[in-house]
Amino acid sequence: MNISFYNLGCKVNLADISRIAKQFEELGHSVVDFEEKSDIVLINTCTVTHRADADCRKIVRRALRRSPQAFVGVLGCYAQLQPEQLAKIEGVDAVIGTKHKFEIPNLIENFNKNTKTEIFVSDLDDAPFHTSAVSDNSGRTRAVLKIQDGCDYHCSFCTIPLARGHSRSMPYEQIEKEMEGLINDGYREVVLSGINLGDYKTDDGMRFVDALKLIDEKSGDMRIRISSIEPNLLTEEVLEVVANSKNIVPHFHIPLQSGSQELLRKMKRRYKATYYHDLVLRIKEVMPHCCIGVDVIVGFPGETDELAQETYDFLENLPITYLHVFTYSERENTKAIKFEGVVPHDIRKER
Repeated sequence: MNISFYNLGCKVNLADISRIAKQFEELGHSVVDFEEKSDIVLINTCTVTHRADADCRKIVRRALRRSPQAFVGVLGCYAQLQPEQLAKIEGVDAVIGTKHKFEIPNLIENFNKNTKTEIFVSDLDDAPFHTSAVSDNSGRTRAVLKIQDGCDYHCSFCTIPLARGHSRSMPYEQIEKEMEGLINDGYREVVLSGINLGDYKTDDGMRFVDALKLIDEKSGDMRIRISSIEPNLLTEEVLEVVANSKNIVPHFHIPLQSGSQELLRKMKRRYKATYYHDLVLRIKEVMPHCCIGVDVIVGFPGETDELAQETYDFLENLPITYLHVFTYSERENTKAIKFEGVVPHDIRKER
């Protein structure tokens, strides 16, 4: 059968959908472009913001217009959190949550249109780790390698722990094999990814810095890039490894979210604004040419004009390279949705 895929969201999602595509190819199915007519359509979802949810619904309808008789399966984070809502979309045949998305060929008895949507969603207490890797560009020179999944942090605005489950990691002994495979496939750069990458840990006591050292050692002449890493997990040891490596790119993407200590406390972030400030200066001291990217949320409940200005001033006085700025988005089952001081949407956009 012809099968097409559509991915929404982060690089971890991209790696996951690539693994699922390989499963179908190994079973003899043909993977075709999403814009082509297909027998099966699988849509991997994100639910970080309200817009991500809306995008998912649009893609489902777009797939049905293209292939009205196709079996449509919706999987991933949005499917995990809102299966009943997705099941109401006309034409959706199956909703598959985080725990079961790598079992699709075995879950679905046949890929015929259903009169009633099947839902495969379970709790994530014992969700396993699944290795995923994918090409990150058309030239197949850069790969994304997932070495960690899930999150044990519970920031007041975020549903990711509910959607992805507890923090879990690739076995340390598997890292060398994965690196060898990427090198043999001709990749020149690998982006290390995870939902909370710096929280990589194994039962035998290995941590992110240990994984990073091994990857650096086994990288040959391949370039290594670290994706987003929490500031409290960007340790002096990690900085030392990067600073002394010839292959690891001096680049960190470090979520800040707010330069206001008052808002960081409400967000349940695990660092103080002063710590973040000192961390950035320390990075520049060790690696003067290091590229530093920052995530910022504007319009969080309780963010007054004065607190918004505090974040602006905080950022303006730091030697950072680029910003990813998001307007705060209300998410069900988070603490922040009940907070007072809701900021109007037009002001969020302005900020």
